[in-house]
Amino acid sequence: MTQEERLSPAARGALVLRLESEAIARLGERFGEAGPAAAFEHAVAAMLACPGQVVVTGMGKAGVVGQKVSATLASTGTPSFFLHPSEALHGDLGRLRPGDVVLALSNSGETEEVNQVMAACRKLGNPLIGMTGRPDSTLGRYADHVLDIGRVEEACPLKLAPTASTTVMLALGDALAMAVLEERDFGPRDYAQFHPAGSLGRRLMRVDEVMRKGDAVPLVRAGTSVADALIQTSRTKGRPGASIVVDEEGALAGIFTDGDLRRLLEGGDFSRLELPIDHVMATEPKVLRPTDLAVDAHRLLRENRIDNAPVIDDERRPVGLLDVQDLIEVGI
Repeated sequence: MTQEERLSPAARGALVLRLESEAIARLGERFGEAGPAAAFEHAVAAMLACPGQVVVTGMGKAGVVGQKVSATLASTGTPSFFLHPSEALHGDLGRLRPGDVVLALSNSGETEEVNQVMAACRKLGNPLIGMTGRPDSTLGRYADHVLDIGRVEEACPLKLAPTASTTVMLALGDALAMAVLEERDFGPRDYAQFHPAGSLGRRLMRVDEVMRKGDAVPLVRAGTSVADALIQTSRTKGRPGASIVVDEEGALAGIFTDGDLRRLLEGGDFSRLELPIDHVMATEPKVLRPTDLAVDAHRLLRENRIDNAPVIDDERRPVGLLDVQDLIEVGI
């Protein structure tokens, strides 16, 4: 590269981004063609029909992309692990089981270690998917289904370092994982099961993981005086800020909160504490289900400017109480 051909860092960065985005766009346009679209759908069908795991393999930068693709599959409902080609050729091929689908990534399709693995998998009878820029390569010939990324010009100024090609592979791997996810009807609650930790895990927690339950639920019978309900609730573990009122059948009748108590006594008439609680409670409280997401529960509390909500089952029987403090404690 001559001095005249050298670009400023910002100009080089902008060019790389443009070349890589254009490479992805070209691949997307090719999905309008019968061949690439059919190959993609066959690959998705093979993954859906897989009774075992999707085993992803690749060498070098393509292998790094393969690790990410495998991780995305595993986190979205498709069991998967990454198999390093070199380690596979020295014993780790034993991890493969009948019925596992193998997804191999190689831009050239001539990566020796990858093709040796594919040859071994062919003998074992595993379905094979190849992701390559050369369908007529050795990898393309081994594969049952070929995902052709096309001839991709690298964004490297030397046209050598894998850049645009690995970007396209990564995008195509994401497309595979998302198509399989959708075909599985994999939803937010399924996703939550695989992401229990960190901020993402907190966002996907269910109400029954956060709510107060058992002897921490302040239940009082309709007809109980406000005073007796307050005594009963104050003795409840965790000192909740509300009483859940139930009828004779144990179904939710209403809720009486600290705010309701303040409003009841605003005029200084303490004789009102002898009123039956069902005369002064809220009879149509906002309710939650145990399987609701905690973030949705937080939104309901915030939008309605309330601090507590009963959690009920299908028969409207209270099974818990969610207090805004419970959400704060878990970082929501």
